[in-house]
Amino acid sequence: DNIPQLEDVSRFLQDCTGFRIRPVAGLLSSRDFLSGLAFRTFHSTQYIRHSSRPMYTPEPDVCHELLGHVPLFADPAFAQFSQEIGLASLGAPDEYIKKLATCYWFTVEFGMCKQENDLKAYGAGLLSSFGELQYCLTDASEKKTFDPAVTCDQEYPITSFQPIYFVADSFEKAKEKMREYAKTIPRPFSVRYNPYTQSVEVIENKNQIINLTHAIKGDLTLLEDALSKIGGI
Repeated sequence: DNIPQLEDVSRFLQDCTGFRIRPVAGLLSSRDFLSGLAFRTFHSTQYIRHSSRPMYTPEPDVCHELLGHVPLFADPAFAQFSQEIGLASLGAPDEYIKKLATCYWFTVEFGMCKQENDLKAYGAGLLSSFGELQYCLTDASEKKTFDPAVTCDQEYPITSFQPIYFVADSFEKAKEKMREYAKTIPRPFSVRYNPYTQSVEVIENKNQIINLTHAIKGDLTLLEDALSKIGGI
């Protein structure tokens, strides 16, 4: 009977993965949008598509945000994937911001992957459009293997169904490929998100690396203890 309030949905997401929703009045620049993801913040529009066009809207609306993005941001693995794209954008040259935004488009928005030899859609733009969800699984569109170095230069329309989709062997493979691609972005520093302070830390000296190493060792100790108690995997 009503559209969920973004504040209520944001509180739900924070409990799930630490992501928050921040309302915006219109489209942001790619750099601003991606940097928000780095801080686990998703900028969401607030209007709803007209009833005369229920199958597709060229601009993201609350149907797209709530039906497409929110369920995925509630999943820890997907939330991490989205945040890593955002972290890769911090300090990146303008030409790489465009490339990252294109990779975001063909993964988070219109991504597809294989699962037990079946073709699955995981992009929010597909999950929130029953018209394009049906269309993407037909032979009417071209399917290409997901390779960020190639995908990043692919042109795409924003006012119609996509003529091309990029398919990963699995969602985990898509994450791995994006991580490898992020390493090729020329930046003078590395960054990590600190979930305790909810801030991004620039890793630029030895002391920070040593502290990070200690944190990783602590996690490994916990992992070893857990494995010993359950008898290994």
